[in-house]
Amino acid sequence: MLTARSPLPAVTPVRFTEALYDRMALAVLLVVGVFAAFTFRQYGLGWDDYTHSEYGDLLLAFYGSGFTDRRALSFVNLYMYGGGFDLLSALVAKFLPFGIFETRRLMGAVVGIIGLAVVWRLARRLGGPLAGLLALVLLATTPMYYGHMFMNAKDGPFAVAMCVLLFALVRALEEYPSPSRGAVILLGCALGLAIGTRILGGIAVLFVIAPLALLVGADIRKVGVHKAARNFGWFVLVMSAGLPLGYAIMGLLWPWSVLEPLNPVRAIAYFSHFFEKPWREMYDGVPVLVPDMPSSYVPRLLALKLPETVLVLAVAGLAGILFAATRRTLPVNRRASLLLVLGAAVIPVAYAMISRPALYNGLRHFLFIVPPIAVVAGVTGASLLEWLHARGRAVLVGGIAVLGLGIVAAAADMVRLHPYQYAYFNTLAGGVRGADRGYMLDYWGLAFKQATEQLRENIEARQAMPPAGRTYWIVAVCGPQRVAQVELGPKFQTTSNPRGADFALVLREFYCREINAPIAAEVTRDGVPFATVYDVRGRTVTSLQSSP
Repeated sequence: MLTARSPLPAVTPVRFTEALYDRMALAVLLVVGVFAAFTFRQYGLGWDDYTHSEYGDLLLAFYGSGFTDRRALSFVNLYMYGGGFDLLSALVAKFLPFGIFETRRLMGAVVGIIGLAVVWRLARRLGGPLAGLLALVLLATTPMYYGHMFMNAKDGPFAVAMCVLLFALVRALEEYPSPSRGAVILLGCALGLAIGTRILGGIAVLFVIAPLALLVGADIRKVGVHKAARNFGWFVLVMSAGLPLGYAIMGLLWPWSVLEPLNPVRAIAYFSHFFEKPWREMYDGVPVLVPDMPSSYVPRLLALKLPETVLVLAVAGLAGILFAATRRTLPVNRRASLLLVLGAAVIPVAYAMISRPALYNGLRHFLFIVPPIAVVAGVTGASLLEWLHARGRAVLVGGIAVLGLGIVAAAADMVRLHPYQYAYFNTLAGGVRGADRGYMLDYWGLAFKQATEQLRENIEARQAMPPAGRTYWIVAVCGPQRVAQVELGPKFQTTSNPRGADFALVLREFYCREINAPIAAEVTRDGVPFATVYDVRGRTVTSLQSSP
């Protein structure tokens, strides 16, 4: 109890500011959570959603049967991936009053918000409370991350798992050469989560090479070669104690991986080669076979799909971190941690440019580098504001205004594109309108949900009935047919053959034809059609496919 002799403890301005930044960050997370809760049902199914939902049911059956129902361990090629998100969604769907696909949208939002929270804490650890707040806000207003977190069962959860792993690695480097038990447990859990979600999580090994070299080099200068070697050996030995825990978590999320010791190696071999029949996707206005995409693919799309504020701060931050890594006035552990985050943002891009894998679906396979990019941008933004503060109040206010306008502009674009934030392009590309002819927009067919809703409303408003002899409508589809069937419901039958169909549902990408027929429904953003339903009754349409 406080009395006249026990006044409130003094709160310094610095601590007050730190507390304020943290409260603002919590408020941002709350706002994102509220928006997600009110909008998650508005997101459509992705191309792979139906198959992933089946995988989740099979994993649930595997564990529910006491490991006797083994269908999940050979299901299409998804057994090569971890199925933690699919398993979680299938389990949660048993208790929530939503359908499986609505539950998957909701759980995607929950996982994505966890990623936002981890990015906040990671940037805060590296650059202080303001850096944490900025990184959080910048990632939350990055349309690519926000849009994917609702509907991407593969890359969204993997991006969050890699966030957790990055946080664990930073903590381990901060405690070098004598990591605590908590650091060992956290890294073991994080490693199992990342690799158990996708084998690509092993790329984190490349992230730690330069930071560890920096720490060992500093240790050599301080205590000599022999002592530094012992310190490094001790660090590796202690951290390896978390590997059994990581292996157990990997096995829980990805049971096929532990059936045989070499299965993870087989997964690496499987994904090292393109395993599907090549198709073409639009890149820079030209349909290109996905194994033949140029080395500029990833950096170019990053430049066109990241909000301008994130892009500018991240580029400046990459240079700044490289400079900071050479400054011996900074604690070496902090320099190593910054170098780690830099590697997480840059190494996957460099690897893709050198190895030239098959590249498609925009940047969804590289979604896991967006959180470290946001961390770099947040730390850079905080440093910039501190630098402006030292140059006067007016200069600081101007900098805050510019930064704020950039964030507001990105948020406004997200609202305008809703629920297709993942299709965002920045002003360098001319926005969605400018990118329409040059790049893929709604490549996963999310707009089929809204288009089918409009079609049903159109039919009900006209009180139309199917042709005589049928109790259902036939809809020809150019795009993900299974998605269309789920969204349309039982009163419709889908087909890829437009002959004899009543309507044609077309994803407005380059491989689908525009049809000279009345439009029954259309989904547009910024004047760009994402999906169109044509009324083809009484018309002869031989194909929905275009020839690029």
